[in-house]
Amino acid sequence: MFDKATLNKLQEMKLSTMAAKFAWQQEQPDMQALTFEERFGMLVDAEWMAKQDRRIDRIIKQAQFRFPAAVEDIEYHEKRGITKPDIMRLSDCLYIQKKQNLIISGPTGVGKTYLACALGRCACQLGIAVMYVRMSDLFLSISEAHATNSYASFRKHLASVPLLILDDWGAKSFSMAECYEMSELAEKRYGKTSTMILSQLPHTSWHELFTDPTQADAVLDRLVHNAYKYNLLGESMRKIIALRQFDEDAG
Repeated sequence: MFDKATLNKLQEMKLSTMAAKFAWQQEQPDMQALTFEERFGMLVDAEWMAKQDRRIDRIIKQAQFRFPAAVEDIEYHEKRGITKPDIMRLSDCLYIQKKQNLIISGPTGVGKTYLACALGRCACQLGIAVMYVRMSDLFLSISEAHATNSYASFRKHLASVPLLILDDWGAKSFSMAECYEMSELAEKRYGKTSTMILSQLPHTSWHELFTDPTQADAVLDRLVHNAYKYNLLGESMRKIIALRQFDEDAG
């Protein structure tokens, strides 16, 4: 007999997936052949999986990725600078567990940001919190945090997020204030979290971005020496996609 009282209680406790699974069980004659423990296990598994999925969706949303990227959709081209085995190794996120960094450089349009978002999503699917931010937006957020007296909490979040993805690194030189912020951030994250940096400039050219050479040494020592480094090459992905679309339209 369908137990509406039990169903209502499950819904009131916000166990909606378990409630739906319970209702489904009551309508399946073959369920009666299972033991109570087997049927109950099915209910618990369904609710647990639903909660896990919602948690992962929340982590992905909070990461604020620029693209809804996935490693399965990455295209591999000759002389790209990173191979499929490389990406498969990075997608297991062991570098995050080991508190190592990742540097992806290369000219505009070769797919640095898409690749970073895809790898960041892999981390989210493992329950690892990620924050994606462009450098210009990062410094704007820092200024706003100062203005709203929330700087301490914002900097704490920046320092503690397991994977911080910094895009457009080196788009312009750092001011003295920005050098200080990068020095503090690198120091607080070193050996505790992982940072992924996307830049058009190779890491060998980063020193000249800093107004203060001493802070440059400190920052780069903490970001570069324990990082996996990849320099992407090849034609702009935007150009390739545009040509494909042109060929499709022409055909």
